[in-house]
Amino acid sequence: MKSSVLHQKSNENLNETAVKVAVAKGDGIGPEIMDATLKILEAAGANIEPEYIQLGEQVYLSGNSAGIAKDTWDIINRNKIILKAPITTPQGKGYKSLNVTLRKSLGLFANVRPVTALYPYVETNFPQMDVVVIRENEEDLYAGIEHQQTQDVVQCLKLITRPGCEKIVRYAFEYARVYGRKKVTCMVKDNIMKLTDGLFHQVFDEIAAEYPEIQNETQIIDIGAARLAANPENYDVVVTSNLYGDIISDIVAEIAGSVGMAGSANIGTNVAMFEAIHGSAPDISGQNIANPSGLINASISMLAHVGQTTIADKIKNAWLATIEAGFHTADIYGEENSKKKVSTSEFADEIISRLGQDPNHFVGSNMAKGKGKIEIPEYKRKSENKVLLGVDVFIDWKGNNPEEIGQALSQINAFKLKLKMITNRGVKVFPGGMKETYCTDHWRCRFVAKIAEINTGVPVYAQINFEQIVALLSKLHTKGFDVIKTENLYEFDGKRGFSLGQGE
Repeated sequence: MKSSVLHQKSNENLNETAVKVAVAKGDGIGPEIMDATLKILEAAGANIEPEYIQLGEQVYLSGNSAGIAKDTWDIINRNKIILKAPITTPQGKGYKSLNVTLRKSLGLFANVRPVTALYPYVETNFPQMDVVVIRENEEDLYAGIEHQQTQDVVQCLKLITRPGCEKIVRYAFEYARVYGRKKVTCMVKDNIMKLTDGLFHQVFDEIAAEYPEIQNETQIIDIGAARLAANPENYDVVVTSNLYGDIISDIVAEIAGSVGMAGSANIGTNVAMFEAIHGSAPDISGQNIANPSGLINASISMLAHVGQTTIADKIKNAWLATIEAGFHTADIYGEENSKKKVSTSEFADEIISRLGQDPNHFVGSNMAKGKGKIEIPEYKRKSENKVLLGVDVFIDWKGNNPEEIGQALSQINAFKLKLKMITNRGVKVFPGGMKETYCTDHWRCRFVAKIAEINTGVPVYAQINFEQIVALLSKLHTKGFDVIKTENLYEFDGKRGFSLGQGE
């Protein structure tokens, strides 16, 4: 099976052609921390060749609402690697999030955020924590597909795809295999969202079976997030969907006490982007006091990604040794564990002076001993038999009596279709609803084939055709019903592809 190599893990040969990197110095403190980071990379012997690009505030203010110019896209597509300092998105309408644009346009499906405690130099209640959050980066609710459907109701579509699930879950297990991680934890909410989060869980189980040497577990996201916050030392690699991952990666960084020190990798099949997770901090811009650690750690991940793991280890260990030696920027400086408060540039110089040293208190970095390379198989779609069983028709109706709309819809003489139920905000209100249920102006009305129901406790559905749905919609329109949306109900290889209503 054809695979995509996502980590070029190999022995470094620094006589080879330098890796070209699209470098964005960013806004606010961005230029300062980028200069410090590049100085360290050069001193350590990183075999890279920066090609500078402009992203962010100045591009926005020049009239480009995307924050990125066309020739910049060309440079990125040519170099395949981006090292990006924080950028500023101007306040006000009309400006798109450049980070979201980059991730989606470049297919950066995996967001990888390693977070390690730096106790006692950075205060935390969890000195043993060492967690990597691997978050799906392209779909879920963050697809941003939203509509206002009625006066009272707006919707946001949660899109979970099998190829998206397979890529991110496979990446998590491959990451664990390459870097010697022992366990992968999947976090979902499939006790409620049985189809979307259920698919993520199903794919996790399928892929986990291929890695018997790696422990695996699945947790419901709410209790999982609580346990992660209370006992992060019990977790190793966590994989989850976009929204959940956004939340728990910030939880992990916060409880480690090092939000401003964590780096982030955004990995795609062809392009990868590395950045600090903090913002551009314009309030301290130009003062040479910012902590460059987040971008330094991002650059370490970048070096590992392009195969320069020995250099990556060299920089990481010098950085850890500098933290241990007590040379700290103002954000982490403290009388008890700090020796000297240093500037951004001085911090870089301290790291450079320790290149080749290993830390004493912290566990040293040893990515060079990683096992092989991360590979993601090309997605292969399987053929399934798809059968149409009914339709959910969403109607904007301003009444508040479910019996009234239910009786009216039951009398619609549509071609071999009948009303099965009505729900409002997901709660069944007809037939047999409760008068206490609050109803908005957004009614989901399920129509299915007119067949006898067998009293077995199992919902009965039968195949219909699309012409029946068209005839139904025509009847509804003639009767004055405001149809705002339809969702066809399908079966795939005999498996229901829609949620049942309450009481079905």
